[in-house]
Amino acid sequence: MPKTTDISDMQRVFYRPIEAAIRWSGLVRYESRILATLGPRKLPEPDDFPRWPALRLNTERLFDAMANGDLPYGRCGITSDDPLLLDDPALTIRHVDLKAWMARFYPDQKPEFLFDALERHLHPSLNLDVVHILLAEHESLNLQLAERTRAWESLHAQHQVLNAEHKAALALKQQHREPGPRSHTTYLNIIAGLLTLMLSQSPSGRPYSSFSSQESIINALIAHFGNALGISQSTLENKFAEAKRRFHSG
Repeated sequence: MPKTTDISDMQRVFYRPIEAAIRWSGLVRYESRILATLGPRKLPEPDDFPRWPALRLNTERLFDAMANGDLPYGRCGITSDDPLLLDDPALTIRHVDLKAWMARFYPDQKPEFLFDALERHLHPSLNLDVVHILLAEHESLNLQLAERTRAWESLHAQHQVLNAEHKAALALKQQHREPGPRSHTTYLNIIAGLLTLMLSQSPSGRPYSSFSSQESIINALIAHFGNALGISQSTLENKFAEAKRRFHSG
């Protein structure tokens, strides 16, 4: 297989139509042979290169585009619209004009001497301007995504804090909730039993405590624990009375 020609050797500021057609057809490695066969002729005959029919077709396309005003041309790289130049041996097509014409009229064909690797892999409906716009939009979306991610992380952190506070509040509420019926009865029985003992005597007649009445117990509790929740005259009297009723009824 012939060695591939370097892109820099293929590219020029301007080309003769046959030189452009050779490159378009991917025949640069045979350029000297083709030019020697053609001599002064500007267009290959069908029988000149039967193995490479695209060469004549692409040359005809170039001359057709120049004749119809679609492809700018000139002489020795200088643009001119003189129709007589179409038969001039020094007829040339500028690289930039050729690329723009091909991108417009043959978007599916992107020879490597005109288009770089990125451009060749683009869909025909895309161009570099569109790619740059898409890349800019992609970058903008990435920035928005990063901003949304930071906002979500902040909200998530706040949610975790609020959730922890909520759990702590529930635990505290659980600790201070009103006792259930069974626990309430238990507490009242304990209170009633203590009251009975404190106001009773041993079998030998000796008092179990120095308190002689329920009132003296209440006064002592208020004197020592009056600032505590529930330690008041009315509350103690009510609770003691309820304890006695539950204790004796049980």
